[in-house]
Amino acid sequence: MAYKDLQSFIDTLEAHGELCRITHEVDPYLEITEITDRVSKAGGKALLFENVKGSDFPVLINAMGSYRRIAMALSCDSLEEKQNEIAELIRWGFSQAKSIDIPSIIPKLSVFRSFFPKKVRKGACQEVIDHDPDLTKLPILTCWPQDGGPFFTLPLVFTKDPDTGVSNLGMYRMQVFDKNTTGMHWHIHKDGSHFFQKYKEKKELMPVAVALGGDPAITYASTAPLPEGIYEILFAGFLRGKPVEMVDCVTVPLQVPSDAEFVLEGYVDPEEPLHTEGPFGDHTGYYSLEGKYPVFHVKCITRKKKPVYPATIVGKPPMEDCFMAKATERLFLPLLQLVVPEVIDMELPLSGVFHNCAVVSIRKRYPGQVQKVMYSLWGLGQMMYTKMIIVVDENVDVHDLSTVMWKVFNNIDARRDILFADGPLDALDHASPLPLKGTRIGIDATKKTLMDNHTREWPDDIVMDESVKRRIDEIWADLNIEG
Repeated sequence: MAYKDLQSFIDTLEAHGELCRITHEVDPYLEITEITDRVSKAGGKALLFENVKGSDFPVLINAMGSYRRIAMALSCDSLEEKQNEIAELIRWGFSQAKSIDIPSIIPKLSVFRSFFPKKVRKGACQEVIDHDPDLTKLPILTCWPQDGGPFFTLPLVFTKDPDTGVSNLGMYRMQVFDKNTTGMHWHIHKDGSHFFQKYKEKKELMPVAVALGGDPAITYASTAPLPEGIYEILFAGFLRGKPVEMVDCVTVPLQVPSDAEFVLEGYVDPEEPLHTEGPFGDHTGYYSLEGKYPVFHVKCITRKKKPVYPATIVGKPPMEDCFMAKATERLFLPLLQLVVPEVIDMELPLSGVFHNCAVVSIRKRYPGQVQKVMYSLWGLGQMMYTKMIIVVDENVDVHDLSTVMWKVFNNIDARRDILFADGPLDALDHASPLPLKGTRIGIDATKKTLMDNHTREWPDDIVMDESVKRRIDEIWADLNIEG
């Protein structure tokens, strides 16, 4: 089921007992973060703050902060359900490459139609239009004590390639500098930064629109590691099973979701000096430090008559962003397996904060295959940032991190099984000697045989006989053993 907008998602959360309304007055300066952090760490509900100091607008936060709610956000019962949809679509596509099956194409037409956005003439996001914008009227959070100021933390940033006209949707934090300017924290690896450089070469202003809210599938899609040139709105259409309705902005030549809660319209001037932005309490659990970034000038704000302001907080895991990362882990596994077919499963541990660790199990068949897998993964889009890749055998459950660590601690010879590879790192990585570049590590925790130049006999895992396990299962209740 596609959600019409953020408020219909709120209604669904409440109907399923997944929402807590807070009527007590709270301050967007630190207090909302402290409350949300406690609830998030305890595995609690989505929060709707209805009485926010200094603002007329309620704040929704932690809306996707559990496995159940991230699945609800993507209109499915579980992430595995959506993963299977993607895997089935891939299998069907390959079957058509071998032999065109006309009857099987017809049911797929509705799926393909959902990809493409639908342009509409009017949108609820433009019920109120303000050509004299004042960002201070919005309940923008200052999350942590050392933050450089209040930040938009869940912005949907729409830009367009000036050469190709291809649109892009990304999520980049935005520090508020004054009533109508913010930072635009796009890293050098991101499409927004790539487009910015093109506008800079042309000496032209770069139009930018920032939507807040909408179907949560759109919010998730803005974070998805899609191949360059693939518009995230297409992916959002697939996730929700229905085209995203888009409307022309009022003052800039861009389109935004018609049912967004707020839209900020304006521009970035590539000729303008970069502005100091940060620090910011980041998803790594550490503060990202000050840096120089472009300035976004807000010339117009449009909104619903009664909008809800969406936000998130990041910090030490687990937090809401961790569950968005788990969605990426599940949804993109079939695509990863398309490129690296020996991969059986993948785990991105919550404590690895998206890009610091990946555990993969593989079906191992030939010498050097583990290293091939490592280099393949480092060559795939945002996986280039992965600081540590651990490879285990196909019979190891990658989601059982205790077992994974048991294999790592026992199955490696350090000189043979640890690989160091220099390459790009995330801009938020604070441990590398230089920004944006450093050394990644690969750990081969698989069983070793002659094809690995291992000449000694490898011992078997200790495993109980299955018949004994079944017998004890049958009599377990009669044993009256506590726990």
